[in-house]
Amino acid sequence: MKKNKPKEKLKRKHRLTIYLNDRELRVFLRYCRKYGIKNKAQFIRQVVFTRILEDYDKDYPKLF
Repeated sequence: MKKNKPKEKLKRKHRLTIYLNDRELRVFLRYCRKYGIKNKAQFIRQVVFTRILEDYDKDYPKLF
């Protein structure tokens, strides 16, 4: 049995595309310039998954 290296499991191989209108793009780029965000993809992942995890914690089933 071949062991996977930890980095292979985390390798990003799926693409997700979003479309922004002109105003949304301007606001996003202005925000990135203002706060010195260089890696926009990483920033988007962090924001999206932070929100997902917050919602997941709220929706987690409780016994009592």
